[in-house]
Amino acid sequence: MTIEHATTIPTDEQIRALHERFAPTEEAFDLVYTHCRIVCAVAEHLLDRRHAPVDVDLVRAGCLLHDIGVYRLYGTAGKLDHDNYVRHGVLGHALLRDLGLPEVVARFCSHHTGVGITRADVRRQRLPLPVGDYTADTVEERLVMYADKFHSKTTPPTFVTAASYAAAVRRFGEDKVARFAELVETFGEPDLDLLSRRYRQPLV
Repeated sequence: MTIEHATTIPTDEQIRALHERFAPTEEAFDLVYTHCRIVCAVAEHLLDRRHAPVDVDLVRAGCLLHDIGVYRLYGTAGKLDHDNYVRHGVLGHALLRDLGLPEVVARFCSHHTGVGITRADVRRQRLPLPVGDYTADTVEERLVMYADKFHSKTTPPTFVTAASYAAAVRRFGEDKVARFAELVETFGEPDLDLLSRRYRQPLV
């Protein structure tokens, strides 16, 4: 499937079809697509509290597509390449760009990791990424990036509290903790108890 017009935001049905097309296994599809749907639910919960203008359709597409690059990290044996996981964003961005999706949608893939990866981060941590800034610039990008922090594709998948994420991100520097605190202040915290019950996944 190719999106014909570079200004078109794909529909939910088109996005699911892309997941089905690129997922190497049913297990990979279930893991990644379910995570994307949950991130979308988190973002929608946060949107309900927000009064400033936000492109809701763009946020939804960004949530549902942000991790599509993960499929590119599965090997022929069906195992995920965890060592290069940080590359899933740029891989997803390239995938969506090659399919003809608008840049404003493709950017959600490469600009959602952590609380943003800077050029300095790439160099200092020697990340396997082209040197550049992968930070969320628009309110829509910031919201998708933030919503993503509240769910993890661990085994088993879990919901993550703001306190747990802040503790985990501290290993990357106090500036990352401060950045996350700014996002909490801006968007508030979602009702994870409600979502945990809805999706029958634990909250940590």
